[in-house]
Amino acid sequence: MTSRYDEVYASWARDPEAFWAEAAGEIDWIKPWTQVLDDSNSPSTQWFVGAEVNTCFNALDRHADGGRGDQAALIYDSPVTGSKLTLTFNELRDRVASFAGALARDGATKGDRAIIYIPMVPEAVISMLACARLGVIHSVVFGGFAARELAIRIDDSTPKFLIAASCGIEPTRIVSYQALYDEALDIASHQPDKVIVLQREQEIASLKAGRDISWVDFVDGASPHACVPVLATDPLYILYTSGTTGIPKGVVRDNGGHMVALKWTMENIYGLEPGEVFWAASDIGWVVGHSYIVYAPLLHGCTTILYEGKPVGTLDAGAFWRVIAEHKVAALFTAPTGFRAIKRDDPAGELIKGHDLSHFRTLFLAGERADPDTIQWAEKHLKRPVIDHWWQTEPGWSITANCVGLGTFPVIYGSPGKPQPGYDVRILGPDGAEMGPSESGAITVKMPLPPSCLPTLWNNKEGFQKSYFDAFPGYYETGDAGYIDEYGYVFVMSRTDDIINVAGHRLSTGAMEEVLSHHEDVAECAVIGVADALKGQVPLGIVVLNAGVNRSHAEIASELVHMVRSRIGPVAAFKRIIVVDALPKTRSGKILRATMRKFADGEEYKQPVTIEDPNVLTRISEAFELEAAAR
Repeated sequence: MTSRYDEVYASWARDPEAFWAEAAGEIDWIKPWTQVLDDSNSPSTQWFVGAEVNTCFNALDRHADGGRGDQAALIYDSPVTGSKLTLTFNELRDRVASFAGALARDGATKGDRAIIYIPMVPEAVISMLACARLGVIHSVVFGGFAARELAIRIDDSTPKFLIAASCGIEPTRIVSYQALYDEALDIASHQPDKVIVLQREQEIASLKAGRDISWVDFVDGASPHACVPVLATDPLYILYTSGTTGIPKGVVRDNGGHMVALKWTMENIYGLEPGEVFWAASDIGWVVGHSYIVYAPLLHGCTTILYEGKPVGTLDAGAFWRVIAEHKVAALFTAPTGFRAIKRDDPAGELIKGHDLSHFRTLFLAGERADPDTIQWAEKHLKRPVIDHWWQTEPGWSITANCVGLGTFPVIYGSPGKPQPGYDVRILGPDGAEMGPSESGAITVKMPLPPSCLPTLWNNKEGFQKSYFDAFPGYYETGDAGYIDEYGYVFVMSRTDDIINVAGHRLSTGAMEEVLSHHEDVAECAVIGVADALKGQVPLGIVVLNAGVNRSHAEIASELVHMVRSRIGPVAAFKRIIVVDALPKTRSGKILRATMRKFADGEEYKQPVTIEDPNVLTRISEAFELEAAAR
C-alpha cells in the first residue's frame, strides 16, 4: 500500500480547521460547535468552542446501542491473581452507569473532582468512565504512589471523592494502599467527602467510620445515571506529570478535542478497525493508559485489554505472546524497556514459538527512545512491522509516527517517524533560530497546538507559560533535543538536559546509547555525562547484559569503548563502562539518568517517588564506587 501520509499532512497544513472539523464527524455531538479553534488566548488553545458532548457516551453508549452491545469492550487479564474477566459494551456501560448513579446520589456534580487510586483492575476503568459520564473531573494517581505525593495531588485538585483500592499486587509482594492513602489524608489539608474502597481479597482494608465505604456498599441500590452534557472545552481529567516537586504540574485534558484526536489516531496511525482487539501494555496511571487503554480503543469501538502483570516474571518472558495469542490482539503498544527485558531473558526468542500470533499485525513502541537493536530484534522474531513513535503526557497522543492506517513509509532506525497532522515541528537553536536539516537543537512545535493537547495546567497558569512557552515564544517546548533529516524524519536523541558538553563539543548521549545497544551481549544501557576536571563532562556508559553471558566484563567493556570511539569518534572521550544487573527506572519504564548523574557526581539527590525498585539505586551506587576505586 502506497503511503498517503504526505497527502493527508498537506491537507491539514492547507486548512487545519477544516481538517479537524472533518475528523470531528466521527464523534457524536449533543450540540455543534460555534467555532472550531479559538487561540485568541494563546498559548492556551481551545477546540470546538460552544459544542456540547459526553465522552462516556461516545466510548460506551453509542456502541452498546448501535449494534456492538454484545461485543467485548474490556478484557481483564491478571496473571498476578490468576483471574480473567470479559465485559461487553452492554455490561461495561451498565456497571459504569450504576457507579455514576452512586456518585450522583452522594452529591457528585459536573465540575467536581475525584482522585482514583486503583491498580490495573476493571473498577479503575469503571471509575474513570463514570466520572466522565457525570462531568466529574477525574485524576488518576498511579496505584502505590507515595503518600506525600498523593497528598500533594489531593490538595491541588481538592477532590470530593477519593476512590481507592485496598491493595495492589506485584509479582513478589502485596502493596497495602490503605496505609498510603491514610497517611496521605493525614498530611493533606483538603479532605474528600468520602473515601470509596475497593476491597480486594488479597488484603482487606479497615474502613474508617464516617469517612470510608466499601465499593459494594456504595453502589448497592444505586440507579443507573444518564450521560451529562458538558462543553467540549470542559476538563475531562487532570494527570499529574511524574516526578513533580513543589507546585504540581497537573496536565488538563478537555473533552471534545481529546476525543476527536484519539479517534483519528486509531484508524490512521494504528490501523485498527472497530471490533478488533487493541492492547496498550501500560498502566492507567500514565498517559498511555488514559489514552490507549481506556479512551481511544473504546471511542473507536475496539476491544481493549487491561493487563495486571509484567512483560517478564508473570510468569516468564513469554507473557506477552500468551496474551496476544489468547485474546487475538491485532496491535500491541508498549514501551521499549519491556521488550529489552524480554530480549534480555529470552535473547533467541524461543518463548515466541508455539503461540498463534496469526491475528497480530503491528507492534508499536513509545515512552522512551527505541534503540535500533531492540526494534530489529523484535522484527526478526515477530516478523511483523515494528513502529516507533514519539509523544508526551502533555499532548496525549503522538507528535511523530509512521501511520499504519495511511500506509507506512520506510522505517528509518533511530527515528520515531514524521510529524503528525496538527504538529508543525521545528528544531530551534539556543537563540531561537531555526536549524537546518540534520542540525541538532531543541524540538519544538509551532503554535497553535492540535486537539487533545493541554490547554493549561490545573490551577497553574503561570507554570503553564513558564514550563512550555517562555523559552521559545510562539512555540511549545517539548524538552527533547534532536534533529529533522532532509527527508522529514524526526530524530529524538535525548532530553534537552541530556546533551553533554565534552571539552566544548556538544554530544548526544542518545547517539552513544544507540552504539552500545548494537553489541550482542548488551540487553539495555544508559549513557550519562559526569563531571570531569579537565573536559567539563565525560560520558559514562552503564550497561545490563543479556541473560547467560559469562564473558569477562572487562573484555566486553573494552569492546564497547572501541565501538563508541570508532563510530562517534575520539571527541566523545568515551572510556568508562559499568556493568550492572538492572537500570533504575520509573514505574512507566523511563530510565532515571538524571538521578544516576547526580550520585555519580557526588551530588545530593532525592530518590524519585516514581522509582520502580529503590534497591537498584543502592546496587548501582556500589558499582560506581567499585569502578571509581579501580580507576
